[in-house]
Amino acid sequence: MILSSLSLAGFRNLWDQSIDFSSGINVIRGENAQGKTNLLEAIFMLSCGRGFRTRFDRELIRFGNDFSKLEGEIFSHGRQQTIDIKMGRCVRKQISLNGVRKNSSELSEAFRVVLFCPDDLNMIKEGAKERRRFIDMAISQLKPSYAELMSEYTRLYEHKRRILCDWREKPSLLDALEEYSDFMCRCSAKIIRYRAAYIKKLSMEAGSIHSRFSGNGEELSVNYNTVSTVTDPFAPAVEIYQRLKEHQKSHREAEIASCSVLTGIHKDDLEISINGITARNYASQGQMRTAALSLKMAEREVSFQDTGENPVLLLDDVLSELDPRRQEFVLNRIGEGQTFITCCEDSRIKERTGGQVINVSEGKVSLG
Repeated sequence: MILSSLSLAGFRNLWDQSIDFSSGINVIRGENAQGKTNLLEAIFMLSCGRGFRTRFDRELIRFGNDFSKLEGEIFSHGRQQTIDIKMGRCVRKQISLNGVRKNSSELSEAFRVVLFCPDDLNMIKEGAKERRRFIDMAISQLKPSYAELMSEYTRLYEHKRRILCDWREKPSLLDALEEYSDFMCRCSAKIIRYRAAYIKKLSMEAGSIHSRFSGNGEELSVNYNTVSTVTDPFAPAVEIYQRLKEHQKSHREAEIASCSVLTGIHKDDLEISINGITARNYASQGQMRTAALSLKMAEREVSFQDTGENPVLLLDDVLSELDPRRQEFVLNRIGEGQTFITCCEDSRIKERTGGQVINVSEGKVSLG
């Protein structure tokens, strides 16, 4: 999977321009606040139709512009393809693949990426929401049906939440509570099976990578924690559904009393441990960074195993806080497939990576 070229117009601080990329390593070099990460964000957007630093498309449009456009020429599934994304401040975003209108979730069928940025440390040190976001994005790129299930679960959750919030003013709303709870359980049973299967693969790959990355044989493990009544997340969906119904039933009165949704897969978590100790509470900053990078590299490996194509790897400021040995490990691991890596290093980075150097200065991109 290769991004051959990218055309930009009105995107963040980047000049309107077209850029050709190497099919191997692309080093994006420049001082801080010049637009290096903006270029990565534009590439990321081709895979999912949104940026990774904002929830609002209007923030992706250059100040003073009314519209923004991205056009990527990619090679995947054995053929050349084109992705177009148009955004306007007062119009709905338009996405097309090879001239055919698509929604955001469909882009990953043609173009997948794995991104590491400094904020990814949050999946180790912050709450469960960040870890769920990580696995949901990873699985959704591989399994569009999973993205559809998550969208349906979110819709059902919001309906149930509104019922619980408003029932005191309108008690008749409780008549529909059981129905929405049941639909959520059916949807959740399928989601749990997807998550369990993916995390099993991820844990195996991440453990192997981390052991070599850390340099001292540290053992990284990733375990999946879901609703307590589900003792086997690999069981048939109908069996998981029954276990979820039990859990939901036992929490029904508490949910009504608290006016909130207390049970469901929106509370799932990953337990990430190093040498059997929870990383979130006890790992050093360096261990957290190494663990997060190991998980991202494992995500890339699982994607390749499932599809036969390497996703494009995006590494934002990955080298700055690694010691020389860990830097070399990362640089040696990115040789297969296409990679974009941002840095502030001097010209020696070309010698260390053997890649194409892309200079970014005040939003202007040039090959160096």
